Amino acid sequence: MARNKDKKSGADPSPALKFGRENAVLAAAGLLCLALGYWLLARGSITAAPILLVLAYVVLLPLAIIR
Repeated sequence: MARNKDKKSGADPSPALKFGRENAVLAAAGLLCLALGYWLLARGSITAAPILLVLAYVVLLPLAIIR
């Protein structure tokens, strides 16, 4: 019955997520950074690999979800 009240009031309790081109580009950049970071980590990099992994996990992938 609560759903009927929400529909009658016109309020949309859960707006739909809209993923566009910007989200796809950010997600692709995040996945590319992840792949490159893990590849560099496997080759023994101790500077570039962690930077790329942090960039992907902390910046790019969250931005791809939020925007």
